[in-house]
Amino acid sequence: MTVINDKFVVNTKGNTDIIDITNFVKSFVYNHNVQNATVLVYLAGSTASITHIEYEPGLLKDLPKCLDRIAPTDIEYDHDEMWHDGNGYAHIRASIIGNSTMIPLIDGALQLGTWQQIVLIDFDNKPRNRTVYIQMIC
Repeated sequence: MTVINDKFVVNTKGNTDIIDITNFVKSFVYNHNVQNATVLVYLAGSTASITHIEYEPGLLKDLPKCLDRIAPTDIEYDHDEMWHDGNGYAHIRASIIGNSTMIPLIDGALQLGTWQQIVLIDFDNKPRNRTVYIQMIC
């Protein structure tokens, strides 16, 4: 078994900033000319997530609205009482969505659906530099 690692940094705006990182992941994977592997995309942090979405204007509006209903920004969170940073909602949202995804690489192609992109979503209440790790297990 071979393991190949890399990472890249994404500058975000925070406040449910949704960023398409599909091309970063594809570039890493396809530059190694591997035919079959499992590709892990992982984000270090507890107020941001990695997931899949159809990266189109309607869903880019719908997803934040949905998350506002599930974990509103304008209610009290015990986390905020403890740390006074006002981002308790960001931790809840990130916990629900998660901070990683795995994608099979089969016959040299990432197995993403036609309308499926890999996205980083930063829920924090300020801009951040987010490190995304990619690990290919062959």
